[in-house]
Amino acid sequence: MFKALGDPTRLRIYDFLRDCCCPVAVDEEGEVRPVDGPTVGEVCCSVMGTDKIPSRLSFHLKELRNAGLITMERRGKNMVCGVDRVTLARVTRYFGEPGACAPPTTEKFNDGS
Repeated sequence: MFKALGDPTRLRIYDFLRDCCCPVAVDEEGEVRPVDGPTVGEVCCSVMGTDKIPSRLSFHLKELRNAGLITMERRGKNMVCGVDRVTLARVTRYFGEPGACAPPTTEKFNDGS
């Protein structure tokens, strides 16, 4: 997972997907409907700054999906992307748990020295 997020473009894509709220998709008839995540086109527009989906975006999405960080699902003619909430919860728990090494403190020992 961390190797996948080590690439700056993939990290931007992941951050975008993690922060998405209330995405919608526009189908071929122009109907706007709510979806569970942004479409690949929305990711492309927001992260890559272009409305044409370059092949490298597909590569980055595939790497994130293979790492278990995102989900991709076909909804009609749209591919809908989203952060895998189970994986996000696992990583959050991992970093939230106290480790064997506590952070250094700035307290001075009060042993007279």
